[in-house]
Amino acid sequence: MLVSSSHMPYWLQVLLTEKFYNACIIHEEAKKNEKNVYCLDCCISLCPHCLPPHRSHRLLQIRRYVYHDVIRLDDAVKLFECTAVQSYTTNSAKVVFLNKRPQTKNFRGSGNFCSTCDRSLRDPYQFCSLSCKINYLLRTTGGLSGYLYECNYLPLPDSDDGLMTSDSVLEPASSNRTSSGSGGFGGVDCGRLACTATTEVVRKKRSGGSANRPVCRPAPTPAGLMNRRKGTPQRAPLY
Repeated sequence: MLVSSSHMPYWLQVLLTEKFYNACIIHEEAKKNEKNVYCLDCCISLCPHCLPPHRSHRLLQIRRYVYHDVIRLDDAVKLFECTAVQSYTTNSAKVVFLNKRPQTKNFRGSGNFCSTCDRSLRDPYQFCSLSCKINYLLRTTGGLSGYLYECNYLPLPDSDDGLMTSDSVLEPASSNRTSSGSGGFGGVDCGRLACTATTEVVRKKRSGGSANRPVCRPAPTPAGLMNRRKGTPQRAPLY
C-alpha cells in the first residue's frame, strides 16, 4: 500500500494500483485480450485491441515475471529515478517490479534487505520494487521532487513481444475455415475424421459389433506338420 498519494502524480498513482493482465471487458470475446499496456496520458490499462486510438500517446508495456507485474528498466529510468532498486533479467531484458511481493516468512537475519518490506536483496540494492522506494521517499522526504522525470515520448518496443500489431487488431477474425487450413492435413479435415471415427466406434459398441466384427481364424499350419504322424514306439536296447 502507498503511504500517501497527495504528493504523487495521478499517472503514477494509477500505475501502482492498477490490476493488469485481466481480461478486457470491451473485447471480452476476442483472443489475446489481456490488459498489458498502460497509457500514461489517459491513465488506463489497455489490451492489444485497444491500442490503435492510443498509438500517439505515451505507452508503457507491462510484463510478467514470477506472476507479478514488471516493467523494463529502460522504460522505468525515463519516468523515475531507479537507483538502488533491484533489477532482474527476463527475456534478455532487465526489469523492475512495480510493487512489493508477499512473503511467507518474516524472519530477518543477517544480510541485505529492502528498506521498506524487509525482502532479502543482493548488494548493493536497497529496494525490491518501485513502490517500495516511493514509499520510503514519501516517509523520509515527504515527496518525490527530484525523482520524477518528464517524459514526453514513450513508445512501445519495436518487437511486439506478444502484443498484436494495429493491422491484426483491426482485421476481423474469419470464422470460416477452408479444407486446406490449419485444421486440415493434405486437404482433409482432421477434426471431421476424428469425429466420424468416434461415432463409428460408439455405434459398434451399442449394436454389439457382431455384424461387422472380423472372424477370428486359426493361423495357417505348414502342410508338412499336418501330415506327419507319430512313429511306432521302440523299446530301448538291453545291455
